[in-house]
Amino acid sequence: MGLINRAVEYATLMTSPSPSPSPSPSPGAAARQLRDEVRTAYLEELGPSERAALLSWLGFTAAFGAARGITHSIKDGEGPFRNFSKGGVHLHHYLWGIAMVTGVGGVAVHGEDKWRKHPGVALTYGVGLGLIMDEFALLVDLEDVYWSKKGRLSVEAGVGVIALGGTVLAALPMLQRLVRNRRGA
Repeated sequence: MGLINRAVEYATLMTSPSPSPSPSPSPGAAARQLRDEVRTAYLEELGPSERAALLSWLGFTAAFGAARGITHSIKDGEGPFRNFSKGGVHLHHYLWGIAMVTGVGGVAVHGEDKWRKHPGVALTYGVGLGLIMDEFALLVDLEDVYWSKKGRLSVEAGVGVIALGGTVLAALPMLQRLVRNRRGA
């Protein structure tokens, strides 16, 4: 949950007005300037629906990539992660994705406007879908084909392209502004 909380904090920070840039140069001045420029482009070039789409795609892409990395480390016996089982039954990560998407659906249907429009809802939706899609082949075949060529290649290639393409398309207005700013500088 720590990663999700940090992502929600970042999404909330991105929607807050940016502070005035510091006039005195410092070692991280260029990085802060770029962060402020990205935040300004995010707020001024993307409407609320476009921000939600971008956050959903970013969450999807990050969750899909993290799930792939973690499952590979589990398979290789490296890192701190292990399979999670309850009563001898392996609990696949698509279950957590379904729980997240179900929670988002509850907020969308029954939640107050301030909660439905919160950046964390869009981000949670994307993360949940990323976890589900990472195990899509398992859900389609109803057998664990995750490590087979059939499961691995189709999911990695297809969803990877979709995730990257969706993120770029969702961020396009913001990216165009950043390019314009760089050309004008």
